[in-house]
Amino acid sequence: MSEDTSGKSAMRRELLAVRALLSNEDARAAESVLTRRALNLPELAEARTVAAYVSVGREPGTRALLDALRARGARVLLPVLMADNDLDWAVYEGPERLVRAGRGLLEPGGTRLGPEAVLEAAAVLLPGLAVDGRGMRLGRGGGSYDRVLERLVRGGASPALVVLLYANEVVARVPEEPHDHPVLAVVTPEGVRRFGP
Repeated sequence: MSEDTSGKSAMRRELLAVRALLSNEDARAAESVLTRRALNLPELAEARTVAAYVSVGREPGTRALLDALRARGARVLLPVLMADNDLDWAVYEGPERLVRAGRGLLEPGGTRLGPEAVLEAAAVLLPGLAVDGRGMRLGRGGGSYDRVLERLVRGGASPALVVLLYANEVVARVPEEPHDHPVLAVVTPEGVRRFGP
């Protein structure tokens, strides 16, 4: 195991332990503020297609944001986890069309569009546990979104990459590996921070 990988594992454990302490009320309040802040991002406001995800557990909430984007007329793509940990995509058609999937996930029940569908997105909301001052994201460690980011690079796509986090999850430094990609912005209940040019 590389030093970066072991550093990521320790950081993940710490951050997940802090998330577990959040009350339902705190999580709901954070989701409301995150939704308002995210909707004001020009990259989301102007996007015709947004690739996102359904938050689960104590992840910063995305459900209100998904509905608001859809109500604005955006086409919202949600991931469908495949057996090899890669992601297929399907259109979000409302909360009543979500189905329970493995690992406690909720996925869209509609037609699968294929892994390349993410290339159509003008903005991609990435799940994460932390982002550092350089915009480097720490994910959950499954590698699914590493594949998505690599697919975007190979496909010549450059959507706005955005992460929703709690304020304590914007950290000084995230352990980095060669395949990691920086994000454009992180949205927390306290505000928006942008990275890069």
